[in-house]
Amino acid sequence: MEMLLSTPHSIEINNITCDSFRISWAMEGSDLERVTHYFIDLNKKENKNSNKFKHRDVPTKLVAKAVPLPMTVRGHWFLSPRTEYSVAVQTAVKQSDGEYLVSGWSETVEFCTGDYAKEHLAQLQEKAEQIAGRMLRFSVFYRNQHKEYFQHARTHCGNMLQPYLKDNSGSHGSPTSGMLHGVFFSCNTEFNTGQPPQDSPYGRWRFQIPAQRLFNPSTNLYFADFYCMYTAYHYAILVLAPKGSQGDRFCRDRLPLLDIACNKFLTCSVEDGELIFRHAQDLILELIYTEPVDLSLGTLGEISGHQLMSLSTADAKKDPSCKTCNIRDFAA
Repeated sequence: MEMLLSTPHSIEINNITCDSFRISWAMEGSDLERVTHYFIDLNKKENKNSNKFKHRDVPTKLVAKAVPLPMTVRGHWFLSPRTEYSVAVQTAVKQSDGEYLVSGWSETVEFCTGDYAKEHLAQLQEKAEQIAGRMLRFSVFYRNQHKEYFQHARTHCGNMLQPYLKDNSGSHGSPTSGMLHGVFFSCNTEFNTGQPPQDSPYGRWRFQIPAQRLFNPSTNLYFADFYCMYTAYHYAILVLAPKGSQGDRFCRDRLPLLDIACNKFLTCSVEDGELIFRHAQDLILELIYTEPVDLSLGTLGEISGHQLMSLSTADAKKDPSCKTCNIRDFAA
């Protein structure tokens, strides 16, 4: 009768990314030459903040041929970014009759996968570029909110719009979610008028500021995300960060840098001695400006349209099934 296998112990996990991790464990020396396979039981931790779009019909018990430890576990089809998992391991010897002699299960350890790396954001950027459409001229950035929001900025914030923490809307693995501070602006215009739309999901009061105040050759432009919310509309998030600012330093190591004069989303170029601005026609652009904005640099007024709450992206979850804006089968 073949000798039993020892139970793996002292699991260590490191080199964690959004879709991979390295794992090692200790086992008796007598097992090292006998073990032919590893069984890895991987489970997503369910909690109120977890990504609820779990892949369907994907087994969590992984089988791998025995290799020297540590070993890398990589799989975008069963690992989601920024998600908590628990893992346990079991070793096995495949016998001549095809059956396995198995050890006991190790202790369970927990870890959390990382955010999208630049390479993943570059894939999202490429997908967004494919549907961005032609470029339309515009001249102002605008921000819609309720009247009380602007009154508070004037009364309590020195007439400044202060940066705030980005929510968890968009891709689940975006490195900006819950990490980057900024003031959100829009720039999309109506095709027939060339002006900002009169409707808004965020409030009937609009602050407008000349585009050159926030976007000029002293500004770095970064691509941050591409997503949809179970609708035909697609959104791209871009970051405007004054060069050398705290926001710029945050983005430099995490987000793809765009050429402000030549990209598919938002451009600032010099034509006949003046700055000309253009935005992509077929994307709804969400712009994060990383510094405080002085209300005295623009104008504030009430719009005449409706408040379209269905278009709000506050804490909006990305559609994980959309083939247009998901990469390598990641689930949002």
